Amino acid sequence: MGVSVMVVGAAERDDAKSLPGTWIPVKAELGSQPMPDAVLKTITLQLKKGEYEVLVAGQPDAGTWALDAKSEPKGMEVRGVKGPNAGKVFPAIYELKGDSLRICYDLSGAKRPADFTTSAGTLLYLVTYNRRTK
Repeated sequence: MGVSVMVVGAAERDDAKSLPGTWIPVKAELGSQPMPDAVLKTITLQLKKGEYEVLVAGQPDAGTWALDAKSEPKGMEVRGVKGPNAGKVFPAIYELKGDSLRICYDLSGAKRPADFTTSAGTLLYLVTYNRRTK
């Protein structure tokens, strides 16, 4: 008769507390192609405890996120619940440094990216966000 307990590491716990807030993309590329500034200005990422909402030109996309801060680089899983990505799962890696958050998503859903680079012919999406402070 045992009790199973999920142990969450300190790094994962700290990052989970630090990520909630509003994030604005300052740089992004998909398959090595830079996203135009005009497009970036239409995007806002809102992170709450385990939930996200992205507005792209006013169109919402919402779902959940979970961290794997023990991996190197740190891992993230993004799961679409409402909007154009409903039912999709995107493995990702992330790096949080103060008010800067870098995430590399595999939009194909195949596997977690190995590093923070993209290359032509892939669906790797690399974004650098800055926290919106008021």
